[in-house]
Amino acid sequence: MPRHIRKGDQVIVTAGKDRGRIGTVLRVIPKDSKVVVQGINVKKRHMRPTQTNPQGGIIDKEMPLHWSNVSPAVDGKPSRVRFQTKDGKKVRVAVRGGGQIGQAL
Repeated sequence: MPRHIRKGDQVIVTAGKDRGRIGTVLRVIPKDSKVVVQGINVKKRHMRPTQTNPQGGIIDKEMPLHWSNVSPAVDGKPSRVRFQTKDGKKVRVAVRGGGQIGQAL
């Protein structure tokens, strides 16, 4: 299945408790078909002290969302993605507005 979402994309959440919020994709997990979006689906985690976090304690952490629940944001609204070839390269094009999303594949 082609990926319509990539790291660094501005996306809008289309389903769930954070529906309508916009954020930047921090990580894509293709094995599980999930994405992690900055500031979205934040949960509290109790962390034990480690070398990187010697204090430990309760931290806020972004948890993964299924990538079917997010869409690229074009002018603050969700848009579907169409794949086209331009100059011999496959590019992502927003259905809303017809503009290119991100860089070429």
